[in-house]
Amino acid sequence: MANHKSSKKRIRQTETKNEGNKYYAKTMRNALKDIRSTTSKKEAEELLPKMNSMLDRLAKKKIIHSKKASNLKSSVDKHVNSLK
Repeated sequence: MANHKSSKKRIRQTETKNEGNKYYAKTMRNALKDIRSTTSKKEAEELLPKMNSMLDRLAKKKIIHSKKASNLKSSVDKHVNSLK
């Protein structure tokens, strides 16, 4: 267990950041699931810019790796383009 005042504060800060990061990561996964489960091309094209900006923001905040964001954007793009 932490003995120093600064290390106790650091633990509190880390717990707070972890909760926020979990929220953003879960929101991203839900948005991915929504866009991948849609069968309407028009609806998917409306969701695509929001999804891309969300992935960019999460990569910028280092919640997900930038290459993971690129891979997800690419796979979602392929899915949207394959819809009729």
